[in-house]
Amino acid sequence: MPVRVSEFTWQQTPAEVFLSLPLRGVCVRDADVFCGESYLKVNFPPFLFEVFLYAPIDDGSSRAKIGNDMILFTLCKKEPVMWETLSMPSVDKEMMQRIREKSILQAQEKAKEATEAKSAAKREDQRYALGVMMKIEEEERKKIEEMKENERKKATRELEAWKECQRQAEEQTRIPRKEKCQRGKQAEERGALKPPSLPSKAPPPRLPQRGRNWENIFSEKVKEDGIPAPRSAGSIQISFTPRAFPTALRESQLAEEEEWLHKQAEARRAMSTDLPEFCDLKEEEKNPDWLKEKGNKLFATGNYLAAVDAYNLAIRLNRKIPLLYLNRAACHLKLRNLHKAIEDSSKALELLTPPVSDNASARMKAHVRRGTAFCQLELYVEGLQDYEAALKINPANAFVQKDAEKIRTIIQGTALKSHD
Repeated sequence: MPVRVSEFTWQQTPAEVFLSLPLRGVCVRDADVFCGESYLKVNFPPFLFEVFLYAPIDDGSSRAKIGNDMILFTLCKKEPVMWETLSMPSVDKEMMQRIREKSILQAQEKAKEATEAKSAAKREDQRYALGVMMKIEEEERKKIEEMKENERKKATRELEAWKECQRQAEEQTRIPRKEKCQRGKQAEERGALKPPSLPSKAPPPRLPQRGRNWENIFSEKVKEDGIPAPRSAGSIQISFTPRAFPTALRESQLAEEEEWLHKQAEARRAMSTDLPEFCDLKEEEKNPDWLKEKGNKLFATGNYLAAVDAYNLAIRLNRKIPLLYLNRAACHLKLRNLHKAIEDSSKALELLTPPVSDNASARMKAHVRRGTAFCQLELYVEGLQDYEAALKINPANAFVQKDAEKIRTIIQGTALKSHD
């Protein structure tokens, strides 16, 4: 049986009632407070305090402050009048039970309404976020369509210009051919007007005699042809100007970039916050981006286990964000969980598709971290393959080049020892 507390003090104004209740040395965390319109209860085992109020109060505006082994209530009256007593006079057990049950039902209804309002606000936020995302995607689609239309118009203009050049060239070649045909017709007409004449016997051709100058019979023809001497060998220096114009559409990765942006948008919408295990989390703790930033800060301070916990919760909320797996792989490398680092790096590479310039840096980090884990497991050949894949993405990275050269040296040394 609980011990009922009757020691308390109270004061009032026309608008508020101030009630002070001592906790009798009980820990503040063990105090349970319930407040309704006409009922107030404080349970701090083994003590119990309850009062059936003289008049209704606004339990939504009322406050309770716990501290210094004391609970101070500020109860806001619904009607600004002075009370004769704190508790309702002449209350029997049945009436007390009815007031308790009514207060509990009202509290449950208010809690249900608050939950429904919270769910409605959450659905409205999700609907707004989806609308914004769809609007962004529509703008991107319109931009891409506009680029395609501009490229099509440009190609059409270039084709028309080429056709015009071809037509002009054909006209220029047709005019000399027409003049030549006209001259041939005129010559035929002049030949038809001349009287026919007997053919004269032509003298036989004079054949050259074989002798000292026989080899010079073609000298005149050679001189007439005027064949130039062979050109002298040389080298030509060529310098290319940097490419300052945008990449042509046929050479771009526009389709892959669109697919990557679409995957990113889908990943942002793939949330699992409605599961029962996430109901007790705060709103910011249900945001994978907030958890990722928290994990990054913990990693920077050297608290790798806590960073892994933050990334684990973020991945449980959304399993399609590759940077979460990539950052968790870095934590596993620090903690020497090498197999887990390889798994996370492989999962990140699986999600970082298709390969475009936007995810090149993340893909290079994933290859380097997986290659580092392989090398620490003394699987140098597999590690070198990952480092070479990273160099294909960024060949100018001096640190990766240096590490890859070290791995090659280790592999060559191991091969020499095995031959010996």
